[in-house]
Amino acid sequence: MEFLEVIIQTVLAFFTILFVTRLLGRQQISQLTLYEYINGITFGSIAANLATDLNQKTYQHLVGLVLFGALTGLVSYISLKNRPFRKVVEGEPILAIHEGKLLEQNLNKARYSVDELNELLRKKDCFNINDVQYGILEINGDLSIIKKPEKDNVKIEDLAITKPKGDGIATELIIGGQIIYENLQKKNLKGKDLLKILKNYNVKEVSEVMYCTIDTNGNFYVDTYHDNLQEKVDFSEDNENV
Repeated sequence: MEFLEVIIQTVLAFFTILFVTRLLGRQQISQLTLYEYINGITFGSIAANLATDLNQKTYQHLVGLVLFGALTGLVSYISLKNRPFRKVVEGEPILAIHEGKLLEQNLNKARYSVDELNELLRKKDCFNINDVQYGILEINGDLSIIKKPEKDNVKIEDLAITKPKGDGIATELIIGGQIIYENLQKKNLKGKDLLKILKNYNVKEVSEVMYCTIDTNGNFYVDTYHDNLQEKVDFSEDNENV
């Protein structure tokens, strides 16, 4: 009887956590931030108790699992809408390398050693810190790099041509329909200037913009919520045309 109850509870735990994770979105499985790491451990712990604990009623663990999933979804929703809250919950990227120089204080803040940083660099096919113009530690623990122009792919120095000016790191101006006024001031722009620029992209209101940046050369990138794709592509596994 107990064996049968364990089987039933295990099946129930499996499909419940599968359903809750599907509702929370692919972010839970595509990248693992500290916040998502904690969620994964807690989900697993509650699901394990739901599957094997016979001392408490099944619905108690089930309620706990569903409630935790609901709270996770709520926090994710608030994080999506509120950038300061997202920075508190998930953290923010940290600049670890600048113009080939290690930023030791930022490395210590992220609790990374030089050996760990070098390992991440090697995964990016980079074996010399001095080749890196910018190295950014992402919130999921990955490292994003921009190599110096003369070191990127085909080396400019080998071709004996003038070293081009790199694009640098793009400055975020709008995230989730919200203007980052601090960055706007750094670029000597005003709100009305930004609105004029957005009109060139057929954008009437800032709330229509999902993401907007400006690079060091003054080039803008604008992505709106409505992509208006001309052709929809189905990437599901049962699509034989993909």
